[in-house]
Amino acid sequence: MLIEIDPGAATPPYEQVRGQLAAMIGEGRLAVGTRLPPVRQFAGELGLAVNTVARAYRELEAAGLLETRGRHGTFVAPGRDDAVDRLQRSATRYADEALRLGVPPDEALALVRAALAAARPG
Repeated sequence: MLIEIDPGAATPPYEQVRGQLAAMIGEGRLAVGTRLPPVRQFAGELGLAVNTVARAYRELEAAGLLETRGRHGTFVAPGRDDAVDRLQRSATRYADEALRLGVPPDEALALVRAALAAARPG
């Protein structure tokens, strides 16, 4: 699994890990059931603090992309449907574009919330 961290990037390292893993999952490069490296091992491979990788894993688990099975490890979560996969890919592209344009995360999220509110029927 190839994750590249740019220490000079404006994006924090945990977000770089989270974003790249989310993209790999969304694109099917990490299939459902794939076991991810343990946090300590992965942090060592990436040259990052353990808490940095742990935060990325926690955020991906909260998003339903990963599941932790205790001592058995962390795996790509099952049970996602095609609509969620497509939406995850769109969200990843949107986040990448917002970062590229220098739009702060709070503002990018506000734009999404406004678009969702405008799209609601009634």
